[in-house]
Amino acid sequence: MTSDLSRRGALTCLGLTAGTLFGLSGGVLTAAPLAEAAERPAGKVLFVQISDTHIGFSKDANPDVAATLDRTIDLINALPAQPALILHTGDITHLSKAAEFDLAQQHLSRLRASELHTTPGEHDLTDGTGTEYFARFGGPSQGKGYYSFDHDGVHFVALVNVMHFKAGGLGAFGDDQLAWLKDDLAGRSSSQPLVLFAHMPMWTIYEPWGWGTGDADQVLALTRRFGSVTILNGHIHQIVQKVEGHLTFHTARSTAFPQPPAGEGSGPGPLTVASDDLPRRLGLTRVSIAPLRAGALIDTPLA
Repeated sequence: MTSDLSRRGALTCLGLTAGTLFGLSGGVLTAAPLAEAAERPAGKVLFVQISDTHIGFSKDANPDVAATLDRTIDLINALPAQPALILHTGDITHLSKAAEFDLAQQHLSRLRASELHTTPGEHDLTDGTGTEYFARFGGPSQGKGYYSFDHDGVHFVALVNVMHFKAGGLGAFGDDQLAWLKDDLAGRSSSQPLVLFAHMPMWTIYEPWGWGTGDADQVLALTRRFGSVTILNGHIHQIVQKVEGHLTFHTARSTAFPQPPAGEGSGPGPLTVASDDLPRRLGLTRVSIAPLRAGALIDTPLA
């Protein structure tokens, strides 16, 4: 198959679309893909989500993941209004090696945003303890991985669901983290918007591949009284969305490589596609979430 779009050009498209800018407009949380954000600002810029940078990966699906991460960073830095926060939803590195974390930090240090908040993916904890991850990113959580903070009236909660896997590979939070979250949310106004972010999806997208979190229902029960809850994840390297009452779920694309849709092929993993097919696999997404009513989610493929 021939195409005027080279693989490097297609990978540039990946950098153009692998990120979402979230803002506040009239008290409403809105979102836009980075590729559109400069032309169509999403209200007051609040944060950008990126995910699954997989620094250290170098196979056919993307032989230069650092370049596509840099392209994404360039887009963020070029925004006319800079986000105060960057949320990275895990798999910063591919094999948890010190050199991979060093390289990732070098690239991420180029971000102009004042705060970077992360949660680990399973690829950041391949040593079993997360020593390298927590040495670099464990400060805000005091080495636990989960923590919360407030910004512009929004309560953000970073959660970890890649340290206590359940049967079949489903993620899990564990009793200690669930008890902490209950205390963290207690006493907060139900009108305060919540943003929860973790690596693995917090609803079961495809159980045979472990695309879900086994005890996520306990987290969702704790958020039931809040009027606006946004839940951000990575892990599956593609957009899957769901709106359920006051809950809006959104999984992010990777800045590194795509994965197959749920149930297609022998299992999850890096997906190598024809260069002219890659833009269709990436696409664009817009999300808007309003307190006390359902959100609107639109996915527009590039091709």
